[in-house]
Amino acid sequence: MTKQEKVDFVINTLKQLYPTLSIPLDHKDPYTLLIAVLLSAQSTDVKVNQITPLLFDKADNPYDMVNLTVEEIRAIIKPVGLSPMKSKGIHGLSRILIEKHDGKVPKTYAELEELPAVGHKTAAVVLSQAFGIPAFPVDTHIHRLMYRWNLSSGKNVVQTEKDAKRLFPKELWNELHLQIIWYGREYSPARGWDLDKDIITKTIGRKSVLKEYYKKKS
Repeated sequence: MTKQEKVDFVINTLKQLYPTLSIPLDHKDPYTLLIAVLLSAQSTDVKVNQITPLLFDKADNPYDMVNLTVEEIRAIIKPVGLSPMKSKGIHGLSRILIEKHDGKVPKTYAELEELPAVGHKTAAVVLSQAFGIPAFPVDTHIHRLMYRWNLSSGKNVVQTEKDAKRLFPKELWNELHLQIIWYGREYSPARGWDLDKDIITKTIGRKSVLKEYYKKKS
């Protein structure tokens, strides 16, 4: 297969498997999505979705959030991990949203990445999932699969994002990054990987990855 044929195969297979999409993190607006994505760092979406209702019951907007202390926020979010950093980030970004953005979540990378505890991936998720702005957030699943599919070198997530944006049509970025995440979880996980179920990797996978897989299975 040529590189373009591989890309087309990925797009068509994912479209068949996931004709409709759901966003993994529960939220009701850009602010609650921003907080949920921030909480998801080094945690699972399942755990975050268990905690956010407790937090948002107390404060689901920046004005109510700043009325909580950092310690109160930390006590609620502690189960998701990294609570000292995340609680300070949530309180700090909420104050900045009020002071600089009239309490609204901004719609640019630069403004989002100026907020405490908000990195490039978090900003990309918010832009794509909250505002429909084309972005290609790269998480561990996308990074792993782009390497397995021989569509990226796997050196780092920055390079993986560049490769994804170069290979896939811009109008598909927002749905593709979600489709790849769901595919990675269901068919091509890091652990307990069954290549027979992973039709994309089995068809277009990097030769060294396939060789290593069969070596471990033998």
